[in-house]
Amino acid sequence: MNTAETHDLITSNENLGVPPKPSKAHQTACDLNPLSQPQEIHSMNTYEQKQAERKERYEQLAQKAESDSLATLDRAREMSSWIPPGQPILIGHHSENRDRRFREKIHNTYGKAFKESEKAEYFARKAASVGTGGISSDDPQAIEKIKAEIEHLRNAQDQMKKINAVIRSRRGDEDAQLDGLLALGFLTNEQAKEILTPDCMGTIGFARFSLSNNNANINRLEKRIKHIEAVRQRAPVEIKTDNYEYREDGDENRVMFIFGGKPDDATRTVLKKNAFKWSPRRNAWVRHLNNAGIWAAGQVRKALDAQ
Repeated sequence: MNTAETHDLITSNENLGVPPKPSKAHQTACDLNPLSQPQEIHSMNTYEQKQAERKERYEQLAQKAESDSLATLDRAREMSSWIPPGQPILIGHHSENRDRRFREKIHNTYGKAFKESEKAEYFARKAASVGTGGISSDDPQAIEKIKAEIEHLRNAQDQMKKINAVIRSRRGDEDAQLDGLLALGFLTNEQAKEILTPDCMGTIGFARFSLSNNNANINRLEKRIKHIEAVRQRAPVEIKTDNYEYREDGDENRVMFIFGGKPDDATRTVLKKNAFKWSPRRNAWVRHLNNAGIWAAGQVRKALDAQ
């Protein structure tokens, strides 16, 4: 059977607290990700609240753009109705120029309606994407959430190993293999039978790369925890000059430049060239606090100090 599908069988058992999936046809290997599973209900932290507000803001912008698009489209249609069907521009007539300008205005009004519709679709996509990028290092509970994901993956790893061990120990006897899988206690009869269904290569159970990939994800997440801990434990840096203030803020997870007012064109060019973005909330130009961000900040400081 397909390896991605067998992953789903493991992650939908009761021991992991995951309810049965409505349709296997809609299951993918990403179901191993605990973020896609029901989580314990808790009040939102500050980061989650900001994400919710951001999503709501995009939704409101999408609704406004859609409303503006429909209103503009109605206006364009009404303007078009003032010209009789098939009515040509009367060349040489005193109304020619006025007629051309009016038709051009109709054309531009339709164009504006379509642009507003595209804007509505853009903001709708932005709203839908909020919170779908995994666990952000900006989240105060990032470490706890990553640890929960690691535990989920370790449980899946252990279960995959147990299933493969049962299949190997009872090779050639499908009934015995089925009984052995059911005896593990975390598979339904349907799931166990599906695991024993050969894939396109004629193999059953979990392929070796499934376990190695899952283990690699565990190692990657453990390294990420160490990185987040190092950033949060990092001593804050604050450097003030006559032209700017530079900070490395572990709580904000940002390197940032603060200016007394709007920086000049040359300064903004240097900041943008080094991937710094303006943050109205922080009133600063910022990047994530990591090795790349610190290096980029060094390049900006060199350029600014040389001015």
